[in-house]
Amino acid sequence: MSDDPIKDVLTRIPYGFYSLTSRLDDDVNAMVFNWFTQASFTPRLVAIGLAQKSYTHGLISKSGVFAVNIFNKEDQEAMTLYSKARAKRPDKMDNAVFTPGPETGCPILEGAAGYLECKVVQLVDAGGDHDILIGEVINAGVLKPGEETDTLTLPYVGWSYSG
Repeated sequence: MSDDPIKDVLTRIPYGFYSLTSRLDDDVNAMVFNWFTQASFTPRLVAIGLAQKSYTHGLISKSGVFAVNIFNKEDQEAMTLYSKARAKRPDKMDNAVFTPGPETGCPILEGAAGYLECKVVQLVDAGGDHDILIGEVINAGVLKPGEETDTLTLPYVGWSYSG
C-alpha cells in the first residue's frame, strides 16, 4: 500500500484491456484503453474514459462513431502495435490488418475476439483529463469463441492504468 488510499483502491478495480478504433474519412486509428463499461440496457449504451489529448478523441468527436475491439488473452500480441500513442508512432496504422466495420467503417482489428460498433450519444467534459464517451451500440460481432474469463485484462498483461 502507498500513502494514497484513493489510488490504492482505484488500482484494485479489475480493468479489461481493449482497443478503441475510430475513422474520419480515410484517417483511421486504434488505441489501447481500459476504462470501459456497459452503461444501459435500453438502449444499449457503453461508457469510456477517453483522454482529451488523444488522437482518437479528435477523430471520434468529429465523426461521431467508434468501435471497441475485445481480445482474448491468447491474442495479447495482436494488440502490441496499438499500445503507443499516435504522436509517438504516427505510422502505426500503416501495416495494421483490419476490416472496416459494416455500420461505422471503424477498424475491426485482425485477432479480435469480438467487436462493438457504436455511435456517439454524448462526449462529456467531466472536468478532468479524460472525457466520458457515451456510445450506443449499433452493431456487434463475435469473431472467436470465449467467455468473459478469456478476455484480455490489464492484470493479465501486467500493466496498470489507474489511481
